[in-house]
Amino acid sequence: MGRLRGKVAIVTGGGGGIGGATSARFAREGAKVAVLDRNLQAAEAVAARIREAGGEALALACDITDRKSVDAAVAEVGAKLGPIDVLVNNAGWDVFLPFTKTQPEQWDKLIAINLVGALHMHHAVLPSMVERRGGRIVNIASDAARVGSSGEAVYAACKGGLVAFSKTLAREHSRHGITVNVVCPGPTDTALFADYKQGAGNPEKLEEAFRRSIPLGRIGQPDDLPGAILFFASDDAAFVTGQVLSVSGGLTMAG
Repeated sequence: MGRLRGKVAIVTGGGGGIGGATSARFAREGAKVAVLDRNLQAAEAVAARIREAGGEALALACDITDRKSVDAAVAEVGAKLGPIDVLVNNAGWDVFLPFTKTQPEQWDKLIAINLVGALHMHHAVLPSMVERRGGRIVNIASDAARVGSSGEAVYAACKGGLVAFSKTLAREHSRHGITVNVVCPGPTDTALFADYKQGAGNPEKLEEAFRRSIPLGRIGQPDDLPGAILFFASDDAAFVTGQVLSVSGGLTMAG
């Protein structure tokens, strides 16, 4: 414990399954955690659990698709917790349909949340990291970005873009002591996965098919992700940047 002692970390989508589990793990490792979520009630619930356990957390409403909302949240984190050392871009959204059945307004929302929202967060946080010559950024993409996923064409495109963006920033900012890495979850038992199953029409059959295809024999849980995210956020990964790690029970084994 204590790998993030004294660090200030932002987790977007922090009120959800993976975001909440990551926020809690970071707090146990000594970080002061800013839990950002569009749903303030969900963010407050996560922050309250952290404080009850003896940690330090700040819950903030933030719509990552709105640059003014992002700038206000980042400024408040800096004022209340201190300079930001770690950024975890976890917020995401999906619609589960074959591409030809989707509509342009759905593409706009998918791109705004899954790609442009992350761009806003990077753009707001990076200047202070550059000035202080250090920082850790961990972007949560998806194995859909690495190998594709039926019914998630635009989502996969956004997450693939996030992977490429991360690698580029890793190159641009290595000289500033900033690392940028990516964690790609596979099927994980979150609200997003529940929506995916419902979109398939036969949720139980789909979940069983996933379970059979995963070498470790089960669907991922939110608590399966924070260890990998913590590694990239900590000094254990000080010499690791521009890398992509799947946390999928072996479902994908891309090099």
